[in-house]
Amino acid sequence: MTARSMVSPEEIDDIDLADPRLHAERDLSEVWRHLRATRPVHWQSAREDRPGFWVITRHADAIAVYRDKGHFTTERGNDLEMLLSGSDPAGGTMMAVTDGLRHSLLRSIMMKALSPRRLDEMWQELCRRVDALLANAIDDANCDFVRDVGGDVPLGMICDLLAVPESDRKYLLDLTARSWSKHASDTPPEDGRTAQGEILLYFADLADERRGGDGEDVVSLLANSRVDGEYLSNAEVMANCYGMMIGGDEAPHHAISMGLLALMEHPDAWSQLKSGGVRLESAAEEVLRWTVPALHAGRTATGDVTVGGRLIRDGDVVSVWISSANRDAEVFEDPDQFHLNRTPNEHLSFGFGKHFCIGHYLGRMEVQAVLDGLRRMVATIEQVGPESWIYSDILHGLNSLPVVLRSSAA
Repeated sequence: MTARSMVSPEEIDDIDLADPRLHAERDLSEVWRHLRATRPVHWQSAREDRPGFWVITRHADAIAVYRDKGHFTTERGNDLEMLLSGSDPAGGTMMAVTDGLRHSLLRSIMMKALSPRRLDEMWQELCRRVDALLANAIDDANCDFVRDVGGDVPLGMICDLLAVPESDRKYLLDLTARSWSKHASDTPPEDGRTAQGEILLYFADLADERRGGDGEDVVSLLANSRVDGEYLSNAEVMANCYGMMIGGDEAPHHAISMGLLALMEHPDAWSQLKSGGVRLESAAEEVLRWTVPALHAGRTATGDVTVGGRLIRDGDVVSVWISSANRDAEVFEDPDQFHLNRTPNEHLSFGFGKHFCIGHYLGRMEVQAVLDGLRRMVATIEQVGPESWIYSDILHGLNSLPVVLRSSAA
């Protein structure tokens, strides 16, 4: 394992929490602990040409912001990159950055693809997919768990929901990886914007093919549903396919890969999982709490409001740091310990309230299926090269994790 240098509390006023390099190269654990104790609602002042913003670090204050629809909106963006640049062009069209009735209507359309019957079918297919991926990865001296397992599991699930042809799936995986994160600190921002545009155009073409059909996949549902007698606009269809693709692929993919890293770093937890000493459900929840695949959630204040004793002004940008809230000792006993049997586990890795992640069903299923496959099929795990981290101010994840998985059957 490669240790990342710790950021000390004395550096708080000098670091830039919106800088992807900070999250890829440094460890912020001490900063979050210090802020929760002394400045739970912290103001980061302007950096270069970007405005300042509020930093929410405690679990209770995070919940307060998520709940307060009267004073906070997502429609100007839900991540710092968009919010600090002015606004999100998908605001009011993509469900994740739409509030009020329109948000509820879009959510109800997309939820039709996640019926209990469909989820049960997907669980069976998911288990087969995970077993096949692990079988291919076992004893492969060149296995990169991020590439060979972590990325393929959620990609298959979300592409099934969207009914993306098999031949296009690797192409879309590459685009989603580029759109919200970078593999190196010097990757130009234009690369991400180009990838985003290509995803949108891909789904525009797919929606055109499916208009007038009776498919039950998400693309067909969005292309053929009416709201108040009117079909959704092309922008809404493209934006929500994009949102489903990014949300359904990126977050679980990072939770799965970082979950394996956590098991290697905590051999007692690996032994407990192997022996059947923990339920898969609680183990998956702890992996999601621990790995924090989405670092923060962004909001804009729509009126003056007090949070944690600090006055937030109308128009201020607010960032809720899930990476801090998930380690709040007021909510989690021994928060800096990786306990696979942790119950209850009120982590915020899927958000909270009206914008609770629509894909949480899939994310939980995917992590559980991988843990189950590892438990049944893998005897030992050895890291054979240094891991590398993605560069992003919103996603937390690995770019590479070289390992050797050895079979339980050997």
